[in-house]
Amino acid sequence: MVEKSLLKIKHIEDQFIEKIAENMHAYGVSSTVGRVLGIIYINRKPMTLDELSAETGMSKTRMSQVVREMVDLNIADKVFEKGVRKDLYNVEQDYYQTFISLFTSNWRKTINRNKSFEKKLSVELNDILENSVIDDETEQKINTLLKETKEWLDYYQWLSRLVEFFDSGEIFKHVPKP
Repeated sequence: MVEKSLLKIKHIEDQFIEKIAENMHAYGVSSTVGRVLGIIYINRKPMTLDELSAETGMSKTRMSQVVREMVDLNIADKVFEKGVRKDLYNVEQDYYQTFISLFTSNWRKTINRNKSFEKKLSVELNDILENSVIDDETEQKINTLLKETKEWLDYYQWLSRLVEFFDSGEIFKHVPKP
């Protein structure tokens, strides 16, 4: 009877892990990352790469790649536990913080990538204006593109402030947790 209950609980935990994997996939993160996040979350304690490999059936090398991706996304951390010689990884137990970490991490990457791109375009366009002989129509096109570039940079500045709004926890003053 106890064994049957334990099997049912394991089945429910597996469903929970799969739901987390589906949710992460909906956020643009691989379901493998979501599954590992769910496994660590359900275990409610840090886990080693060996433990994660055994749980998922994936190689330790693949687990290392997945965990590195999770750390890069700011949804997992390497932790220290006295007496344990292997690296341990843990995840945030607060769903809200996981959501914020995931989105702000992705937004930051997008912001930085696009700001660099827009600045590069601006430099190239200004170089054409200053160092080329161009007609009025071409000058107008360049000025239109420069204006567009500035609007994009303004947008990324706004997005940076939005990331700070989420990271600071200020969001919860406006959209409180239940």
